[in-house]
Parts: sequence; structure tokens; C-alpha cells
Amino acid sequence: MLPTRRHLNWLFKVVPEQMPYSSVEEMMSLRPVGQESFLPFTFHSHTKMTLDTFTLGAGKALTVIAIEKHEGKEDQVRCHVKGEAEASAEVRIPLSSRGQFYECESEECYTLKEIMSSPFLRSRRFCLVKKTNCERVLVLSPVYQIQAIMNLRKNVLRFPSSLEVDVVDVSDLCKDVHFMTPLSLKEVLSRPDESLPGVVEILEEPHAGSLFKCNWLQGLTKRAHLVLHKKGTKAMALLSSMKGRKAQQFFLVSQQYGGRIRRRPRDFNSVYELYVASTQTKGLTVSVTRNCEEVEEEGLPGLSVGERLEIKEEEEVKQLDEKEEVRLPLYMQGHFVEVLGDNKKYKLSQLGKEFSLPLDVKVVSRDTELESDPLVGFPCLRIEGAMLEPTIQASFLDKPDYCFELPANWLSMSVCYTEEPLPWPDGQCPKSSVEWVTEVSEKFFYEFQKQRNSGEAPPPRPPKRDLSSSKSSKARSKPAKKSSKHQDKITPTEQFSAMTLNKKRAPAPPPPVGIF
Repeated sequence: MLPTRRHLNWLFKVVPEQMPYSSVEEMMSLRPVGQESFLPFTFHSHTKMTLDTFTLGAGKALTVIAIEKHEGKEDQVRCHVKGEAEASAEVRIPLSSRGQFYECESEECYTLKEIMSSPFLRSRRFCLVKKTNCERVLVLSPVYQIQAIMNLRKNVLRFPSSLEVDVVDVSDLCKDVHFMTPLSLKEVLSRPDESLPGVVEILEEPHAGSLFKCNWLQGLTKRAHLVLHKKGTKAMALLSSMKGRKAQQFFLVSQQYGGRIRRRPRDFNSVYELYVASTQTKGLTVSVTRNCEEVEEEGLPGLSVGERLEIKEEEEVKQLDEKEEVRLPLYMQGHFVEVLGDNKKYKLSQLGKEFSLPLDVKVVSRDTELESDPLVGFPCLRIEGAMLEPTIQASFLDKPDYCFELPANWLSMSVCYTEEPLPWPDGQCPKSSVEWVTEVSEKFFYEFQKQRNSGEAPPPRPPKRDLSSSKSSKARSKPAKKSSKHQDKITPTEQFSAMTLNKKRAPAPPPPVGIF
């Protein structure tokens, strides 16, 4: 019977041997090497024993407390014996004493783990300690496992020692066979630093429909060899081009990118977009790019091209030119462009520290260390977000000085280490250029957004115009027009103009409940 998890807490008692020992020395020699850890030990003599002036009756239980060894004297066991009326005494019995000695039942209990860890206990018989008396005698024997690996298999095979199978030693016939263990990129990262640099062979190439669209992806084919230079965690940013006639492109850019970047103003098509941007950019200032007619019934103020507005708080905008505060409903449509306060050139690492994302930028100076900088030429790029990514710097075997970065969390492939030497002399690693910009697919972009927003609630729906209130206000205004025509006949023009000039602008309707 093989033990299960619930058997690990069971307790067992040693069953005394039925065969007698012919001497005390024989009985003690069969005890384990570390005898003191298994003391006290109880036995009795089948016959009467006479020790100097002390006589022990047959069947009297003797408990061995210690083994005493003295130079020039015979070794003895110091025993404790109980007499009548709870009286007790200590006696010393020479190891050479002969007779018929039997082991007594011990009250000591052992767990299954303690028994399996002691060679002495594994040679004994046991009974299970229960509330009732022991019914069966058990012989506990360990079952070992043999671990083995197969070529091109990652899992370790385990064979129990109780398995009856014929095995043939073929070591001499397989001297040229090299066992290769497939490793994922994450497993390569978990290996010690001494394993890099090294040459690996691709056993499983990246799956079809990859998340990457870069040039080096085409070289990651089965049986191709790569040089893995080093590993680390890099700060990266995800950039996207603006939607237009051309297909939108996405790039994963390392923080070590050396190009110079200038901020680009953002365009907004509604007040709600202004509000969302203001929550991410403090003191957002915009300029009106298209006239907005005033609709008094709906509380929409008029805006003129060129007016500069500073977003103060929800639904409130400060008009900088005239220092006037106006309220813009969130459902109001409009055309605005961000006003930037500087025209500086930044590094990618500086933008992440000084500004919140997303951020619209333009690359104005290429990275001179790159053969071709794919970010140059775009009128506008948006930095969507940033991440810390574990990467492996790699190169192809025929171009060890041209390196690229393999993002371990985004690239699914398996490799194995080979015994092929590095493509440079010992200790003379060549100076290499690294491709800091990696083009990725639209699928990568959506997967990145999904992971970044996995713990966040979905954004609220933009507020809608309250059509019922506008219709009712128009309906109420119709009879007023008829009466105004009648009033024109009896009211002077000066009085009418005075009334319209002094009329206050109707307040904007409140935003829908539950949006913010």
C-alpha cells in the first residue's frame, strides 16, 4: 500500500522482536549508531540475574539509561529498575553478561517521516497507534523515484523503484548523443548570469500572427542560431502614429533611444475631450480653431477663432485674453488645439519624467547610432504608455555586432543551448549597435492596452445633449416670438434694445447624474 497525504500524520509503535538475544552486547550492538537518541530502551531477562550483591528476578523490566565506557574497564549499561512499593534503583550490567534477553514494548511513537529518515527504524516492524489495540504488524519500506530526461523534452520523467521494467545500458552506443532541453525566453532569464553570452538554437519559432513586424523577426526560424549577449529589465515606451490615409503604425521604443523629440499640440473636438485631458495635464491651455455660435436656449456660449482658454475645473474654463470665466457644457462640440509653453527638444527618458502620458510628440533629430530611424518623418507620434520589460539582447550568428532586444513576456519561442563557440575571440566581445526601435502590430497595441487597464473601471460615456430641455425651451420661445411682433408696434426700439443687452445668459444645464 502506498501512503497518501493523510497517512503522514499517523503514529506508529515499534513491535518488539520475538527472538531472544544471547548477550547484552549482542542486543546493544543491533541498536543504531547514534544510540543515545534511541534511549531509554527497555528489556527483561528470561532467567534470574546476579550482579555482585544484587539479584534480579526473571522478567524484571530493565530500562537502559546510558552506556558507560571507561578506559581499562569493561563497558557497562546503566539501567533503571523498579522494585516493590514504587521503589527504584540503578544497576550496572556488563555488556558481556549472557542469558536470554527480550525487548520490551516501548511507548515511543514515530511518524512516517521519522521512520523513513532512519535506517534503524526502517528495519523494524510497526503497528499503527489507534484508540483500539494494534491489529496488524506493518513493514514500512520506502519507494524511491528515479528522475530521467529525454532528448528535446522539457519535462522530467519519474519512475518509481517498485516499477518492474527491463533496462539496458546503452551509454557506449550513445556517446555522440547530446541531450538538449528546450527553454522559453522566460526560463533563459531565470538562469544564472554566467550562462550568457552563449549560442542557442531555435527549436520552436514564434507562432504565426506574431505581435511584431520588425526585420529581425524573419530570421527567427527553426534551427537558426542566435547569440544571446545579456539580459536585463528595460524601460520602454509604446508609440503610435496618427490615423490617416496610411495605415497606423506602432513602435516599442527603448528608453535608451537617442533621437531628439519635441512636443506636439493635441487637437480636441469636444469639451468632454478637454475635460479628460485636463485630468491628466494640470493647467491645460487651448486655443479655439473654429468659431462656435452661441445657442442661448441650450446654454452654449459663443467662441471665436484665436481665443485662448485655460481649463480650471470641471465645466469651467478661464478665457485668458479677457480674464473672463465661462462655463462650457461637457456635451458641447468644438475645435481646440493645445497651446504649448515651450519649444524644447527632449530625450525620450526626459519626457516620461516631466509629463504625463499620453503625449503627442515629433522626432526632430534622428538617433545617429541606428542604421535607419523609423520614427523620423512622422508629422506626429503619440506616446501611449510606458512599461518595464524583461529583455534579452540577441544577435544573429553571422552578424554579432548588430543586436536587437527580445521582449520575453511578448515573444513565445523555445531555444536550447549549444556547444558552438562564440563568434569572437575569448574576452574580445565586439562593440555592437542595438536596435532600440521595434515595430509592433496593432494586436500588440490592444494587448498592451488590455493589460494596462485590466484593474481599472471602464471610462464613463461622454455626456449627451439634453434634447428634451432644448425642445421644451424652443416650444416655450415660439409664442414669445408672436407676442414680440405685437409688442414691436407699441414698444420703442430703444427700449427693446435695452432689454436684450441687459438680458443675462441662461445657465448651462447640469451634466447627467453619475458621469463623474
